Amino acid sequence: MRWVARVSLCLAFVAAPAFAEVPRPTGESIVSPDAKIELLFTRSALIAGGLTEGPAVAPDGSIYFSDIPFGSDKGLIMHFDPKSKKTDVFVSDSHKSNGLKFDAKGNLIACEGSDEGGRAVVRWDLKTKTRTILADKYMGKRFNAPNDLSMDTRGRIYFSDPRYLGTEPRELEHRAVYRIDTDGKVVEVTHEVDKPNGIALSPDQKTLYLADHDNGTDRIDPTADPQPKPGAMKIYAFPLGIDGLVSGPRRTIVDFNRIFPDVKDLAGCDGMTVDSKGHVYLTVRSPKRPGVMVIDPTGKEVAFIPTGEPNQDSKSPVGRPSNVTFGIGAEKKVLYITVDVSLYRIPLKVDGYVSWAK
Repeated sequence: MRWVARVSLCLAFVAAPAFAEVPRPTGESIVSPDAKIELLFTRSALIAGGLTEGPAVAPDGSIYFSDIPFGSDKGLIMHFDPKSKKTDVFVSDSHKSNGLKFDAKGNLIACEGSDEGGRAVVRWDLKTKTRTILADKYMGKRFNAPNDLSMDTRGRIYFSDPRYLGTEPRELEHRAVYRIDTDGKVVEVTHEVDKPNGIALSPDQKTLYLADHDNGTDRIDPTADPQPKPGAMKIYAFPLGIDGLVSGPRRTIVDFNRIFPDVKDLAGCDGMTVDSKGHVYLTVRSPKRPGVMVIDPTGKEVAFIPTGEPNQDSKSPVGRPSNVTFGIGAEKKVLYITVDVSLYRIPLKVDGYVSWAK
């Protein structure tokens, strides 16, 4: 179905029901313990399953994000206007968009996944709503399911290509990280990862942060026996050379398998972002401690923003975040978070980092 009705919500700095019993934020250098998380949008479209994802700040300060369903419905790209405090539909066929980012020219770049999605990285013109495929193949073979992306100061697009859903045949041997150069060339950055997900570049462009989120399920071969088992749930730091490619061994800076050994299939990080001081913001989906974990470049936790009650039943957890982005301008200290099928924000004490923002 194609849902194009306008959605608007009254906003107030009050906790939504899923946040009724969450602990206060920690890490006073990053966030006040009294900071409140604000509900901006909750899905009302009649689409099944899935989650909200990929918030991205536009040059005008508005926030675009994906609303991803399961199955044949292609999903939505939504638009939130901080000035009017209204949310509407940008496009009603997102081709299963997931991670989103804006480039320096004001175009929206989207990763489109599998499960009947586009399996490509595309560019949307905001004025005409024209969709252009930037890349859908590597070495002549279709991508698995582009998931999340980051852009460097030269306009090159780094993106992860795992596989979580869908029955489309798999063509590539690896689930890897690729880069699309400004001339359209696609290069492999690394496949030293089980199932790459969230991705971010440090402000100095010298480090690539990558979430390995191997939940063990991908439906690539539903008849496989035995079925894949959960694997790595880690955060890696890859050093980058002047050419923007990996220049040394990766470092594991967070190991969620050790932090949450009893819930490996739900314990990892999804999307991420960085602030102007180089901290990395990780969306932790563990029902034991759902929220945004803020770490320094060594992996040390310096703050935590809870988005759900701790120690939940892993069968039906709520308040699990999927991705984050900072605002710009007057909202450069505001963190936007997609959680379950909603969009939230919270004021922080540190400026975010957006590669093209002045």
